[in-house]
Amino acid sequence: MESHGSSSSSFSSFSSYFQALAQTPARLARRACSVSTSYEETSRVKARSGSDMQKTLRWYDLVGFGIGGMVGAGVFVTTGHAARLCAGPSVVLSYAIAGLCALLSAFCYTEFAVDMPVAGGAFSYLRVTFGEFAAFLTGANLIMDYVMSNAAVARSFTAYLGTAIGMSTSKWRLVVHHLPNGFNEIDVFAVLVVLLITLVICYSTRESSWVNMALTALHILFIAFVIVMGFWMGDWKNFTRPANPNNPSGFFPFGAPGVFNGAAMVYLSYIGYDAVSTLAEEVRDPVKDIPIGVSGSVVLVTILYCLMAASMTMLLPYDMIDADAPFSAAFRGESDGLHWVSNVIGVGASFGIFTSLLVAMLGQARYMCVIGRSNVVPAWFARVHPKTSTPVNASAFLGQSHLTESDICPKGIFTAAIALFTDLNVLLNLVSIGTLFVFYMVANAVVYRRYVAVGTTNPWPTLSFLCSFSFTSILFTLLWHFMPQGNPKAFMLGVCAIIAIAITQVFHCMVPQARKPEFWGVPLMPWVPCVSIFLNIFLLGSLDGPSYVRFVFFSALAVLVYIFYSVHASFDAEEEGSFVKKNPQVVKESREIEDPVLKV
Repeated sequence: MESHGSSSSSFSSFSSYFQALAQTPARLARRACSVSTSYEETSRVKARSGSDMQKTLRWYDLVGFGIGGMVGAGVFVTTGHAARLCAGPSVVLSYAIAGLCALLSAFCYTEFAVDMPVAGGAFSYLRVTFGEFAAFLTGANLIMDYVMSNAAVARSFTAYLGTAIGMSTSKWRLVVHHLPNGFNEIDVFAVLVVLLITLVICYSTRESSWVNMALTALHILFIAFVIVMGFWMGDWKNFTRPANPNNPSGFFPFGAPGVFNGAAMVYLSYIGYDAVSTLAEEVRDPVKDIPIGVSGSVVLVTILYCLMAASMTMLLPYDMIDADAPFSAAFRGESDGLHWVSNVIGVGASFGIFTSLLVAMLGQARYMCVIGRSNVVPAWFARVHPKTSTPVNASAFLGQSHLTESDICPKGIFTAAIALFTDLNVLLNLVSIGTLFVFYMVANAVVYRRYVAVGTTNPWPTLSFLCSFSFTSILFTLLWHFMPQGNPKAFMLGVCAIIAIAITQVFHCMVPQARKPEFWGVPLMPWVPCVSIFLNIFLLGSLDGPSYVRFVFFSALAVLVYIFYSVHASFDAEEEGSFVKKNPQVVKESREIEDPVLKV
């Protein structure tokens, strides 16, 4: 593996670093929009990890990872919050909408993953499309999403484990009163879970798949049990009647906005398929296995989510649902000798949460590994262990342990620290906004990549279309949320919808595609990714103001890291020959090598 060459140039001394800072504008201009290619990502860039990740996974492994990664985080963490606070009984539709949005995004991911089977996921997809800076900003948000969601799920594990053994969650956590609310409940057991999973994923991806398959199979049995018990013990009247008559009633107690607010909140449930795409580098037959694994898992999980949400809503009126542990809590007060069901559900949820963490931590480590290959973070993260064929350094840093060739030593750093302190309510919306932003960027990237060949195709018609469509979608979203109800609102929304459809049709008729996927492509281009763009923007508009404040803060922090470190490390790597100096002709030629069906 190549050494991290930046230590001998921009970062070799304080004077060298200050000289590099003086050249920041020129380096930004050179590196920020520098694009890679699929050929480079799958060959020379991948070689920076030293050893290869073994190709041992098949489509059923990916489906298992998808189900294991999604089921658990969604139903057992977000359903209670979405039903109690946002959607009421219509949380069933919230899951269906979020599932549709996830499926459309999954199509976009699949086209990239089949064409470019590397572990970088959205980071790699944007690096070959919009350049290094867009990829880094997206990658930073992805890492933040994974760390936050893992911390959220780890804290939920404590709640359900307590339920399984009949112990209150408050007895598992230590309250530190001088810390601010939301950060003052210390959860040691969440840390221990993160540590245990870190050891598993560092050992072997193949063995991780076996563990995931076994636990997911058990978890599916518990899911079937929950659905049957919910429909058997539940009451259809709970779909329309709250416990407190003073609360809003009906299937849509909070109206259509509540359904979409709930969809935005439960979108966290579908982050698992994104983790599946990061395993593309370890798949035996990407052309066959990735489409089945990614899309198939989203469809199956959406069905399970809708059934479980319906069963939960039948068990209790929405205003009596426990936001933290909705399913198990529903049986606690039963007088028919069924409170044992609460303990059973706690055990099943613990299995699901464990597999969800396993898959998410596999994904976050592979993202960090590929970001390390690009040199925008230290190349130390890119290392793949020759014995385990896993990205041990990235796994250890993000998961809070350090693996050496001779020993395994816990050493706290990142995910576990957040799980130790941070409350679930603080985490959920922050994760949702980052996830929606990343999926929005990937949908734009798949359109741009289809219609623009760098160096030969004028990009401005495509960029103008994408900007116009996004602007129209933002306008529709603002009108939906802030304009008073009435005929003027309906008219304005209709006008926005017609404009969006019209500009898409004009673009489709007037701008030819620059390349055709050789193996698998998003159907109905550009309509499917455009619907994904619209849904992601619309769901972004459903989130609260503090979520945007946190998102802007993390994004600004990522920009500062890029300006003060990443652009200089990347520039050093380019100067030393680690990266090919990009120019339109080089990019054109490399793309023609990798895409024999390239059309201009």
